Amino acid sequence: MVPAIRKAYNQAFSPAVYQAYIHDLNNLHPGALEFRVAETPVFIDKAFKEKVLDACESIVDVICAPDFMEKSAIAIPANVNVPNETGHSHFIAFDFGICENAAGELEPQLIEMQGFPTLFGYQIFQDQVTRKHFSIPEHYSCYLNGFDAQTYATLLKEIILGHHAAENVVLLEILPHQQKTKIDFYCTSEVTGIPIVCLTELIQEGMDLFYLANGVKTPIHRIYNRIIFDDLQQQSPEIQAKGKLLLDPLNVEWVPHPNWFYRISKHTLPFIHHPYVPSTQFLNEIVALPTDLENYVLKPLFSFAGQGVVIDIQPSDLAAIKDPENWILQRKVKYADVIETPDGGAKAEIRIFYFWKDGEARPIATNNLARLSKGKMIGVRYNKDKEWVGGSLAYFEQ
Repeated sequence: MVPAIRKAYNQAFSPAVYQAYIHDLNNLHPGALEFRVAETPVFIDKAFKEKVLDACESIVDVICAPDFMEKSAIAIPANVNVPNETGHSHFIAFDFGICENAAGELEPQLIEMQGFPTLFGYQIFQDQVTRKHFSIPEHYSCYLNGFDAQTYATLLKEIILGHHAAENVVLLEILPHQQKTKIDFYCTSEVTGIPIVCLTELIQEGMDLFYLANGVKTPIHRIYNRIIFDDLQQQSPEIQAKGKLLLDPLNVEWVPHPNWFYRISKHTLPFIHHPYVPSTQFLNEIVALPTDLENYVLKPLFSFAGQGVVIDIQPSDLAAIKDPENWILQRKVKYADVIETPDGGAKAEIRIFYFWKDGEARPIATNNLARLSKGKMIGVRYNKDKEWVGGSLAYFEQ
């Protein structure tokens, strides 16, 4: 996207340097890197950065509006409505595709958002390792709003820990050491000092929770939640039964609270009106379906990792839906093959991290990750056997 930087980067690139880069990423936590890492970062100029942040701030306005809690209440499924909800989501992620508009100009378009964590810890180290192996211009940074690695890590730690000792705060996940994103869990533990605890390891006594730290029963006062309830509902009956304790009014603080996964989600999209947010409607509220269905995508409200998305909609797809209130119809965007690579252009998505510390009126943009694709959709399953695709990060002109 910045032609001079892209040209210089590609000319300097070599497979040997890339392999050394991957070697160092693997060495962060050996055996933990289970997703493909792209050969290149994404370089973003000031003008495009401002477009992305303008869209983000417009969405934040909606989230901060007095009526948002009421509007979004219906988004929380009754069977996973967790007590003791917080007044805001401590973490929000906004996914933007780098797209091409009707005039052939590049612009960001919102693809997804979630009131849920992402690779917050890992990205600190990816930036450091990327800069070690590749030439990144000094006036470009993956951080936003003046953050750097130290201030970003400090804020992340402050939000996750709250006012508690690290031993009383846990990163909670289902079978965490089997997750594709486990490298982030290890990096987050390294940055914050908190332990990684599996749902199955929780000990409940009344409404108090404990875990075993080196055999010692240790109280849990705060949970850095990485459990997605959709994932929980796909687990064995034993794990699902264990998960029911999360619905009790536990004596713990949540960061972020599980309900925000639903409040800030695809359910929010129909409430947002911005040039960089595709027109979106709840399926059950559409009076007359568009005649040009080829220009729309059908998405379930509550799924993750792109599951259930229908790109090429047929009338039979719509007829088969029994719960239209749980689906949205969204106008398609045209991803641009914007990243020049040795074997053709790659598409890119940028995920902007927003952190919301208790006591602050609004969340703030801090950092990002990027994903490169040459497939029909962004994601590992659509990019098998391809190069210059996978996880990455964007560097923004400062």
